[in-house]
Amino acid sequence: MAGPRPVVFSGPSGAGKSTLLKKLMKEHENVFGFSVSHTTRKPRPGEENGKDYHFVTREVMQGGINNGEFIEYAEFSGNMYGTSKVAVQAVQAKNLICILDIDMQGVKSIKKTDLNPIYISIQPPSLEVLDNRLRARKTESEESLQRRLNAAKVDMELSKEPGVFDVIVVNDRLEDAYVELKQALLEEITKVKKVSASS
Repeated sequence: MAGPRPVVFSGPSGAGKSTLLKKLMKEHENVFGFSVSHTTRKPRPGEENGKDYHFVTREVMQGGINNGEFIEYAEFSGNMYGTSKVAVQAVQAKNLICILDIDMQGVKSIKKTDLNPIYISIQPPSLEVLDNRLRARKTESEESLQRRLNAAKVDMELSKEPGVFDVIVVNDRLEDAYVELKQALLEEITKVKKVSASS
């Protein structure tokens, strides 16, 4: 695939993924891009087809999956969501590093494709810290909190398996985690900037 290598970001909810991503995109403007996912759910008010999501029918999506057009897909509360190869290529074609924020199930699916991304896992220092962070948000019911913590436990175990991730960033102090993350992406960021400068 032409263009910079995509980056797969994974890690449990509350590990600080979105904070780190925002920081990265702010410091390196015009270097990263997100692929537009497909979904079978109905658009919410204000959402644009092709910008927020590619809104498709279940038949269309299933057809694409059967044809091997998707690098990963999953089903949540009765709707399908997925990332198509074409969506990733569209980002790469703009000489941007495509960011794929994906759960462990998705990571395993991508491993079976020829995408060749950089796999990065953002992990909390411990389950305890994660528990405190999630509680501090005050957005979860106890039941939902326990569900997230159980999922995080599985995620943390799986991320330790050899060969799953290229880089595991433990987000204990945000600044340190950010430096580590940048270091892991430096080579690709430099490539993108070189191409941009010469075009």
